[in-house]
Amino acid sequence: MNGVAQNSVTTINAKDGTHHITTIIDYPITGTYLYKGAEPIVELKANGTGIFQLHDQPKTTMVWGMECKENGEPKFKKGFDSATYTLWYQNTSSLTPDGNEDWTAVQFSIHFNKLKMYIQGERIKDYVESVEK
Repeated sequence: MNGVAQNSVTTINAKDGTHHITTIIDYPITGTYLYKGAEPIVELKANGTGIFQLHDQPKTTMVWGMECKENGEPKFKKGFDSATYTLWYQNTSSLTPDGNEDWTAVQFSIHFNKLKMYIQGERIKDYVESVEK
């Protein structure tokens, strides 16, 4: 049985339209992503919250998810030795009074031979292949 059907799916409204996101893509994506081994960082927590820190800026809280189809199946582009996803995040540190803050899309990629994951091509996290695959 494919675990995708059990993914929790959230519908978001971004400037370019409606998207569906999930926090599960069959890879261990949660954790802290470092820029050259230090700050600025991105932290993805399993509950869909985290931290997104821009260069020369303080850490800000956020909610996040990977773009998926309505049924929870992740959307991605497969490369020779990689897969590229869209990570959507919404800053929750500075929500406007009406609770609206734009969703931002950034590139998330997995490089299988290097066993590394990248956010925006510069925040890096190592991972271990699952024995179950």
